[in-house]
Amino acid sequence: MDLYSGYINKLIDELASLPGIGAKSAQRLAFHLINMPKDKVNRLAKTILDAKENVRYCSECYTLTDKETCPICANQKRDHSTIMVVENSRDLAAYEKTGKYEGVYHVLHGAISPMLGIGPGDIKLKELIKRLEGNVTEVIIATNSSLEGETTAMYIGKLIKPTGIKVTRIASGVPVGGDLEYIDEVTLLRALEGRTEL
Repeated sequence: MDLYSGYINKLIDELASLPGIGAKSAQRLAFHLINMPKDKVNRLAKTILDAKENVRYCSECYTLTDKETCPICANQKRDHSTIMVVENSRDLAAYEKTGKYEGVYHVLHGAISPMLGIGPGDIKLKELIKRLEGNVTEVIIATNSSLEGETTAMYIGKLIKPTGIKVTRIASGVPVGGDLEYIDEVTLLRALEGRTEL
């Protein structure tokens, strides 16, 4: 039995289809939107439509931007000879929050996953290889520590090594505040292999 009328149910269903939004959150958001002043709802709808129409890939790193090149690639103070390869724009944002990385990025928009039918041609690898024709000295592979991320990292490493460009992989291991007894074996092994001298 439907608790609400068609328009409300339709709004809840649309909101629930967004990633990370469950049924209760969708219902809460729907009622919030319905109770908002009409001009605020119109502004929100226009902002969503404007973003959809104007946001595209950066011509260099393929992150999302509304300009030809993103602010990071356009910044001449960044080290354009070092490229960090990430799976998506959210990963790029996470590294930028550290405020410590001075290089530029390359966003793959996915990871190789034979089980899901995603091969090297389905992510932005050709574009990465083309960028290496420039003055690049190091490629930092910062894909996730998942099976797909590891597969992608190994594939990229094998592609780039013959060019003579330095290829590194981000360290992974025990998180700060983590108890060893709850950490899986693969993570513990990576932490052991990536140990540093004190």
